[in-house]
Amino acid sequence: MTDLTYRRILLKLSGESLAGPDGFGIDPLQAEAIAQRVKDVYQMGVEVAIVIGAGNLWRGKQGLDRGMDRATADYMGMLATVMNAMALMDALERMGVYTRVQSAIEMRAVAEPYIRRRAIRHLEKKRVVIFGAGTGNPFFSTDTAAALRAIEIDADVLIKATKVDGVYDADPKKNPAAKKFDHLSYIDVLNLRLEVMDSTAISLCMDNTLPILVVNLWDPQALEKALHGQKVGTLVSA
Repeated sequence: MTDLTYRRILLKLSGESLAGPDGFGIDPLQAEAIAQRVKDVYQMGVEVAIVIGAGNLWRGKQGLDRGMDRATADYMGMLATVMNAMALMDALERMGVYTRVQSAIEMRAVAEPYIRRRAIRHLEKKRVVIFGAGTGNPFFSTDTAAALRAIEIDADVLIKATKVDGVYDADPKKNPAAKKFDHLSYIDVLNLRLEVMDSTAISLCMDNTLPILVVNLWDPQALEKALHGQKVGTLVSA
């Protein structure tokens, strides 16, 4: 553990990472694959917190396009993140990884209420903590929730897990000539309108000098290399 660059991380996962081939729902095999990635990091001695999205269960834009109230759509998304958190918790605990789900919206029958000091204590006791229900407020994305929770728990880095190996100036799947960035400043991300995280999350990280590392979750070596300080993915920092 002495050669680790990051000792406490906040891992931001998309809801789609739990989805099956059709991109919808919760696939138990996918949940187990994600849990194995987390377990590999956990066994390195890293303290791991997680925020997961809800795109596999609910996309608020669908409701908004039909005239749904924005706050209602956002609350539905928050509830969906708790379902994803519970699925990931179950997969982790079946692998022998002690896990706690904390929800920003109280639902004591299924999750602890979010309490910052309790979350930090869980991490210190080597439990993986999954934060559900976003920030508990509408009009904020799970990207912003991830940035907020990472700052609150004093994480060393916010790791944005994606399906590509970093940030590009165009979609590499559509444009083979797309340029990959090894390092970006927060201002670069905002000025170039790169889809790393939403602008609120980027600004929050910038104001609190929290680095963001974008890596390919499906590369079995990427997270391990990143935690040992090797160049992998794209680093967003001051």
